Amino acid sequence: MLSNDVKALGTGDACEALLLTAKARVIAPLVVWRRGADDFLLLTEEGLGEAVRAALARARFAAKAEIEPEDHEAWLVLGAADGGGIPNADYGLDAVEVLDERPVGDPVDPEELERLRIRARTPVWGKEIDDRVLPAEAGLVERAVSLDKGCFPGQEPIARLHYRGHANRGLRILEVEGVPAFETEVRYGEKAVGRVTSSVPGLALAYVRAEVPADAELEVEGCKARQLH
Repeated sequence: MLSNDVKALGTGDACEALLLTAKARVIAPLVVWRRGADDFLLLTEEGLGEAVRAALARARFAAKAEIEPEDHEAWLVLGAADGGGIPNADYGLDAVEVLDERPVGDPVDPEELERLRIRARTPVWGKEIDDRVLPAEAGLVERAVSLDKGCFPGQEPIARLHYRGHANRGLRILEVEGVPAFETEVRYGEKAVGRVTSSVPGLALAYVRAEVPADAELEVEGCKARQLH
């Protein structure tokens, strides 16, 4: 059912994955942690747990599998690469996610954490990821999809786009003025070519049309903007 090869995980290993519709629209982004030979914990965003459980339960058929919800509190520890946590690649730094045990240390300012995420070009649910977005547009194929595993919902459109075409838009980091709001238009000349999804002072993530040159002078809220990469 999931986009990544979770069977290949060793005990204690984790990977990113997606639960998709048949048309490759995202139902939920996941981190899959193999806690034991037949024990997988699927971590997702708050509020999506029941949708994940219901989708998996509907597809269970005759397989003997228990699908139960668990509530956990997660803490991100920056600067840690291993040792007692689930690896996290969302912020461009070594990091692990620790469940149900508050770590020792000073908390990171939320704006600085968001800046790190934007610089790492990491999409999150409700901003860069929703049912309008294809995995390839959000850069999720490289990090959460196996193109070699067996069938899963959404595999055909993902493979077709990967091998025979290209996404019409992509997630880009923009240098901007101010803090543009969610869904603010990105313009190139007289045309709207994208939309802002996340921002902090001076920096934003935005979906931008693929044909827009990397060095194009863009406009966001009447001010100049440029793509960093």
